[in-house]
Amino acid sequence: MENNLLKIKDIAKKAGIKEEYIEPYGNYKAKINMDILKELGDKPNGKLVLVTAITPTKAGEGKTTTSIALADGLAKIKQKCMLVLREPSLGPVFGIKGGATGGGKVCIAPSEEINLHFTGDMHALTSSINLISAIIDNHIFQGNELNIDPNKIVWRRALDMNDRALREITVAQGKNNGTVRQDGFVITVASELMAIMCLAENPEDFINRVNKITVAYTYDDKAITVKDLKISKAIYKLMREALKPNLVQTLEHNPCLVHGGPFANIAHGCNSIIATKLGLKLADIVVTEAGFGADLGAEKFLNIKCRFGGLKPSMAVMVATIRALKVHGGVQIENIKEENVEALIKGCANLERHVENIKKFGLPVVVAINHFADDTENEIQALTKWCKNKGYPVSFLDGFMKGGDGAVDLANKVIETLETKKSNYHPLYDVNLPIKEKIGIIAKEIYRAKDVVFSAEAIEHIAKFEKIGFANTPVCIAKTPQSFTDNAKIVGAPTDFVVTVRDVTLSSGAGFVVALTGNILTMPGLPKIPAAIKMEEE
Repeated sequence: MENNLLKIKDIAKKAGIKEEYIEPYGNYKAKINMDILKELGDKPNGKLVLVTAITPTKAGEGKTTTSIALADGLAKIKQKCMLVLREPSLGPVFGIKGGATGGGKVCIAPSEEINLHFTGDMHALTSSINLISAIIDNHIFQGNELNIDPNKIVWRRALDMNDRALREITVAQGKNNGTVRQDGFVITVASELMAIMCLAENPEDFINRVNKITVAYTYDDKAITVKDLKISKAIYKLMREALKPNLVQTLEHNPCLVHGGPFANIAHGCNSIIATKLGLKLADIVVTEAGFGADLGAEKFLNIKCRFGGLKPSMAVMVATIRALKVHGGVQIENIKEENVEALIKGCANLERHVENIKKFGLPVVVAINHFADDTENEIQALTKWCKNKGYPVSFLDGFMKGGDGAVDLANKVIETLETKKSNYHPLYDVNLPIKEKIGIIAKEIYRAKDVVFSAEAIEHIAKFEKIGFANTPVCIAKTPQSFTDNAKIVGAPTDFVVTVRDVTLSSGAGFVVALTGNILTMPGLPKIPAAIKMEEE
């Protein structure tokens, strides 16, 4: 079907984007000049629909697939919709996923180009991140006028690839190569600069946030920022094109903005505010998604992105699959195709917790069951009955096989919800609360932990950040996506557990602190058989 794509100028026209704002990258993708936002400034916003999901399992949920299917389904019932998604990282593309552009008949295209180099945004970010590191080490080598302590450099280099060998490294080895010190890489999408790209309102805001990035501390513990390094304009020059949203299309020729891609387990997991706000000006309904389960992506979307962007979401769609719910009910992954109504209903505790959590933010929720061919009639009836008994609107969608036609029922339920149920969106916590208290609220209200334990290092860093003026910021919790707990092996809806915060770091430019829980890592590793090797068979 990708052979039948429309030229990107035709997709732009369909979206209501004038040709003067289109900057084509080939025939099927384009950058959108941000001047369009000035022209659309007085236009009322459309309604914002968040697609989120239950706790992920290897059985799959299909959040992006559902988002694309919903957009195509809304188009089928003559609704003016804009899909706004994150752009894939090369880490999962060559590591586990092999791609992140949907599946079957519900994809965004050109898929391979989007999954790989796309329009160069990830490369621009990687170069900008590493420029900061190069300037820091060069400054120390050239006399260290800022009195930077090499052992207190907190800015890390980046690579948009899973590579565990780079987590901890030593730099400047050899003669006349600078000060030998311990360093390490994060994956590009986990860097603070990615968060800044996605939270900035415009180029001026981007530069202002970049200047505020804390990169190191002096021997007497004074914070050193990018402003002290005097390179924010150089970074902006590298990032100028990357700040512009990207326009592509679904296989059914509906417009999609793809921009920014922070991971939700170690970053804030949402596409850019710039792209979201553009979508809200262009369409009556904007469908967007936030990474991993609702305890991560949706929580950060609602507590961080919406707070910074002044966004008011209208509702949420909660994606689940029968096979994943059976895993949460205790079924082993190799047995998910076997009918097991008892395990399915037991696993619904996970779905219920996520739905009830979203309601804590004041949003109405529709449950979307992403249908698989091996779902049995007994399982479908049991899950439908369970949802109705809980009062949850539910729709089974079959976008993978049927495209937009397979999501018409979900589209109608979304429209019905938008028309009949009012959103009372509000963040979960007051940013003026102490950092430890905000972390505790998320752990207890969203994860349902009984307590949070902080390491001595975390307590020391929290006190430091509050002392230097960063007490009143949101918190971004880095946690395994596979569980409500900080232990990836615990599925379902556990209670009576403790979350361990081993460290807290500062993202002063992005405007939040990051709490690292359990054994979460900011540079993932590759699996035994990476997706890159499987590509040999294609």
